[in-house]
Amino acid sequence: MGLPVRDGIKPLRADDLGAFLALTLRDPVLDVFAEYRARGTSLDARWMGAEMWGRFADGGLVAACHVGANLVPVGGTPEDAVAFAERAAGRERTVSTLVGRHDHVEAMWEVLQQSWEPPRDIRWRQPHLEIASDPLVAPDPEVRLTMADDFGVLYPACVAMYTEEVGVSPEAAAGGEAYRARVRQLMNRGWSFARIDHGELVFKAEVACATPYAAQIQGVYVAPKFRNQGHGTAGVAAVVQSVRSTIAPRVSLYVNEWNTTARAAYARVGFVETARFSTIMF
Repeated sequence: MGLPVRDGIKPLRADDLGAFLALTLRDPVLDVFAEYRARGTSLDARWMGAEMWGRFADGGLVAACHVGANLVPVGGTPEDAVAFAERAAGRERTVSTLVGRHDHVEAMWEVLQQSWEPPRDIRWRQPHLEIASDPLVAPDPEVRLTMADDFGVLYPACVAMYTEEVGVSPEAAAGGEAYRARVRQLMNRGWSFARIDHGELVFKAEVACATPYAAQIQGVYVAPKFRNQGHGTAGVAAVVQSVRSTIAPRVSLYVNEWNTTARAAYARVGFVETARFSTIMF
């Protein structure tokens, strides 16, 4: 059975899809993940493997929250985020990551830290970047969509990137089967890009999620021996160019505040900061 309505909150269903899409349309770039999940599943929890909670006021949907492996507040205000956190605090934690707008995540964590165990890592104030024009630098012409035959070269780079970024190997969970499936899924969808020279990966990146309005890229990685040679900047420019021409007109990502090298590369490409995100990992 679904959770009862409390504090104006209830699990959303297929007949709430229109209202939910109207909510994400208020900021389709910041809320691209939630909109992508809703469009792909019609808010059916069986397909989502998660729930989408909605908060209602004056008869309308004012905020939402994705509740699964990722806890992601959607739209609304920090006060709405607190209401979702109070609801989540009453359940056993299944969340591995809490991520979203900084002020919303901060407000949620003020509540959740009282009942959840300390996180493995907290990354406050991650710059959220966006580009809605052609890149400002020449794209690398050798960056292309990956193909099935590239998996043997691409997958170790994906593991290396994830481990370097997150601090644990994606193969630590169930031998990495889910992560391998995710890499193949992105390849099959045409959302995986790489430069591979003579069987050696130089650069790679993926689209994490996309809607008709925006796409979010992730997993930007340059192999260590090829760093500081401009491959990251030109590679990201190539991904932006391809994504904008084939997937969505606006491209976003978020980056750790301390990663000055990556931030400089993104600025050269033409990304501008539009918000700050926070990520709490368990």
